[in-house]
Amino acid sequence: MLAAVCILSACKKFLDVKPDKKQVIPVSLEDCQALLNNVDILPIGPISGETSSDDYYLTDANWNLLIPQNKEPYIWQSNANVNITDWSGPYQKILVANQVLETLKDINRAANQQQWDKIKGAALLLRSINYFYLAELFGKPYDANTAGSDLGIPIRLTSSIDEETVRGNLQQVYDRMIQDFTEAATLLPSEQPLTPLAKSVASPVKATAYAGLARTFLIMGDYTKAYNNADASLKQYGALMDYKTLDPTAYYPIPRFNTEVIYEINGNGLAPLIYGLVAPELYNLYSPGDLRKGLYFRDNGNGTFSFKGTYVPGALFLGFATDEIYLIRAECAARRGNVAVAMDDLNTLRQNRWDNTYTPLVASNADEALKLIINERRRELPFRSLRWVDLRRLNKENSFAKILQRTLNGQVYSLPPNDIRYTLLIPREVLERVNIPQNPR
Repeated sequence: MLAAVCILSACKKFLDVKPDKKQVIPVSLEDCQALLNNVDILPIGPISGETSSDDYYLTDANWNLLIPQNKEPYIWQSNANVNITDWSGPYQKILVANQVLETLKDINRAANQQQWDKIKGAALLLRSINYFYLAELFGKPYDANTAGSDLGIPIRLTSSIDEETVRGNLQQVYDRMIQDFTEAATLLPSEQPLTPLAKSVASPVKATAYAGLARTFLIMGDYTKAYNNADASLKQYGALMDYKTLDPTAYYPIPRFNTEVIYEINGNGLAPLIYGLVAPELYNLYSPGDLRKGLYFRDNGNGTFSFKGTYVPGALFLGFATDEIYLIRAECAARRGNVAVAMDDLNTLRQNRWDNTYTPLVASNADEALKLIINERRRELPFRSLRWVDLRRLNKENSFAKILQRTLNGQVYSLPPNDIRYTLLIPREVLERVNIPQNPR
């Protein structure tokens, strides 16, 4: 099998060190699959968005235990230097994807069309989801009116270590994500039931590509396309867990590769999980009868709670799961004025989260339905790095805009809606190696 570690070395200047590519030259479908099989590196995503979110809080003592790359984003420090792996990590995956895509050009598709298509679809999906992570951390919140002039993040479409690094505009980044997700959807297979392998970076399925498009179009505010792709994803695979079957006394009650997971990505850090305490505002959103309260949160016995509802024991889950896709379809239906469809999706999800006392929610109009669904996203998707994504997009709407606040060592820190700090600074170590503009402050 091909030793993928050589390809995973960072690019000259751009990531960290120059790899000796002569050591490894992939030439076959088996070589390409071996690159995608690197479970130690590929299924890992950045958590700086979660670090900066309002899902949790830190005690003074726990904050003092953190490294600066976790301390500074927590208080939204203007010059916060995030962990370099939140930048270099996604580009490592993009480099692998590009290497696979380049190799496929020299392999006869007709000789094994099914495997060739699966590998190309997996590589395109890997590249697009990592551009998504980068855009949501280091690009401005998407605005169709300004995306053509807002700074994007560097787009790399080859594995060349000597390719010039430039920052184009943000629209180009979203266009690239959409193109890659769309092509992946045409290439990846449909599979039911989903095996753990089908939920992996190595061998994903069509439902994940549609989910990626749904999430991307939701952020862009294109609710028709977001709805259509969420619908396509759920028609491929839409299973939900019945939370009444789970054991709330378990240390991690929700199993890995559970029924709802369609693409597993783990967080690259543990600070919110290990040191963080659940924000009281979040904890208090769960009503009696809502089983998530006992399944998501561990009572510390001193009036505080820790998060235990992750889909990956010992790590944060950053991938795709059907619960998110139901909520995307519901939100987009509400925004398009289809209250009945929106509430049907919302209640389908909620009835699998409650005990036998559940009564379906009712909305009299689209605005009321939308508020219920946005509130449900808050309850359903904590500690998955989606809260930061939601804050960035929802801050543009007065009904959902929020001022974030933290108190630490007697000092109050605030992050107003649409603040420039919602776009993180590119790590200083990157700018020491490559000549690209820093995000403004």
